[in-house]
Amino acid sequence: MNAFSPNLLTGERYAVCGLGRNGAAVVHALLGMGAQVQAWDDRNADLPAHPNLTLAPLTDLSGMTALILSPGIPHLLPKAHPVADLARAQSVQILSDAEILYRVVRKSGSKAAFVAVTGTNGKSTTTALIAHLFTMAGRPCVAGGNLGTASLALQLLSDDGVYVIEMSSYMLERLDRFHASAACLLNLTPDHLDRHGDMTGYAAAKAHVFDNMGSGDLAVIGTDDDWCRAIASQVAARGVQVMELDADTLPPFNGPALPGRHNAQNVGAACAIARHLGLDEAALRAGLKSFPGLEHRLQKVAECAGVSFINDSKATNAEAASKALASYDRVMWIAGGVAKAGGIESLAPFFNHIAQAFLIGQDADTLAGTLAIHGVPFQQCGTLENAVSAAFSAALAQIVPVVLLSPACASFDQFRSFEDRGSHFLHICDNIVKSGHSGTTLTQKLEN
Repeated sequence: MNAFSPNLLTGERYAVCGLGRNGAAVVHALLGMGAQVQAWDDRNADLPAHPNLTLAPLTDLSGMTALILSPGIPHLLPKAHPVADLARAQSVQILSDAEILYRVVRKSGSKAAFVAVTGTNGKSTTTALIAHLFTMAGRPCVAGGNLGTASLALQLLSDDGVYVIEMSSYMLERLDRFHASAACLLNLTPDHLDRHGDMTGYAAAKAHVFDNMGSGDLAVIGTDDDWCRAIASQVAARGVQVMELDADTLPPFNGPALPGRHNAQNVGAACAIARHLGLDEAALRAGLKSFPGLEHRLQKVAECAGVSFINDSKATNAEAASKALASYDRVMWIAGGVAKAGGIESLAPFFNHIAQAFLIGQDADTLAGTLAIHGVPFQQCGTLENAVSAAFSAALAQIVPVVLLSPACASFDQFRSFEDRGSHFLHICDNIVKSGHSGTTLTQKLEN
């Protein structure tokens, strides 16, 4: 890995709107390549001084190479930010930093491959798994984008390197020349419809990932929904190699940190892309076996008296929680927080996996109402501490091997983020393990 040339973008001017984690990283990277940057944030425009940096409201974009909007700032719907309107009026391109990364890598002369990963669910696990497979096989590889490091903060890779970029629909709709050697679209369910107008607009944004691909590239597309199936047909009609991904027909694999049908799909996508870019089967087997999983995504954080504690705090909606519930035959389920539209009614097909539910947070009553209608036993616990303790005791009493935190709700009523919620769960579980358990274990009960 190498740094980009400090003169790579000399003579180019960029406007950056939004200076959160992503925007600040973009400014730093652009300045490091010699660009002139004018940056602004309506709430916080505080960055270290630099001779090529102007911190000022973006009232004139004439002469700019591009406007880079932070992903959360809309350029069309539900209402375009005024700077986006100004860019269109002055014929300045609105781009994502993933697009700029692609351009500067190619401008640097590197032929490193780009892999793009998108879908409504499963993006982060698949991105991390692909990067793990290449890294374990000794190939230069970096991952970022919507997951972790901002795209433009990634290092310059040599010709044999691989960039694995997790792409949200917000990033995808601002691509231009970006060309992925391999890309996957895992699934599509309604999400971010305020930004895209409707499902047609959302699907179109996701499909941008395949725009510049050709016959030598690979598109891996899930087949669980009509939207993805239609996109697969359209991409294949352009002559791109398409692998349609059906989790039910994929071969078995040894991946201890990758339980459930949805992870079979993630593994199928990751392995297809890794094969396409040169990894052999031995490398894939070794990488799958050693993959540690992602924090807060079906992460086994502890075991006590034969009960496994699973942290799936990332499941902030019912669709994500359905993947977790489908991964285990019988669980003590901890759920609650700030419910999304529709609540948990869509989880009804998985209620038979729940021995008992333990509800926390702001909308516990709403969840309780749905569970009561379907005859699922539940207990109102208020806090996560109470829920974990009660769920563990019930797991031992009822011989249920899993306590699953998969809240199906946002976290902001009681925690700063889903990461904070998951870390708190880990801390509680750690205390249970440290306290010791002198009673009969699940294994002993089963033997009796």
